[in-house]
Amino acid sequence: MKSTSKDGTAARRVTRFWPVIAGGVALLLAVSLGGMIAVRASGRPLVIDTEWMAEIIEHRSPLWLVPALVMNYLGGGLLGVVVVPIAIIAALLLFRRPWAALYFGIAEIASAGLVQLLKTGFGRARPEEMLVQADFGSFPSGHVANAATMAVVLAILFPRVWVVLLGIVYTVLMMLSRTYLGAHWLTDTIGGLLVGVGIAVICWAPLAARLEREAGMRHPFVLASGNRGSSGP
Repeated sequence: MKSTSKDGTAARRVTRFWPVIAGGVALLLAVSLGGMIAVRASGRPLVIDTEWMAEIIEHRSPLWLVPALVMNYLGGGLLGVVVVPIAIIAALLLFRRPWAALYFGIAEIASAGLVQLLKTGFGRARPEEMLVQADFGSFPSGHVANAATMAVVLAILFPRVWVVLLGIVYTVLMMLSRTYLGAHWLTDTIGGLLVGVGIAVICWAPLAARLEREAGMRHPFVLASGNRGSSGP
């Protein structure tokens, strides 16, 4: 019985190792993309950026401006960076999920911190066609990184199809709104997506066992074979 338990624990640890690798690859891709833009293009937009921005400007209308502005306020500033995360943490604590609240808080802080570090390091100028005010540093998109972090963390904590789909829709809409408002180039939003996903997955690994016990279920990221051999006749 002990051997089976040890094998199951080892299997779960090995399985948690691969999400960390995937998260690390996502972060490496984000840094590589920012580095390529900074070195090869001197921060200037790539062809895909200019073509996408041209399409966006051509299709701008009051109909799309309002929802884009809603996403702008929802994903950034005091509301997106402070109010919404605190509300989610409070809700998790209310439902007696302290480890989940800790995980969410750590991921949000780490994501925001890395975004600011990369913005300062790459110093990419924002598009000239901005419809909103924004600080300096276009790569990566903080709004998108925040949205992706939140979406992945909640999908991990609540592995339901509707949670995953809602997170995907929210993140994609955030990416579209940032480019529609001219606050970011398309590659900025891709970089933000990679940062958000990478941070959320990496921060999950060291807390995975506690989150499993707290939720009272086996997470899909962890091998379900851990207890298969423990149920004998």
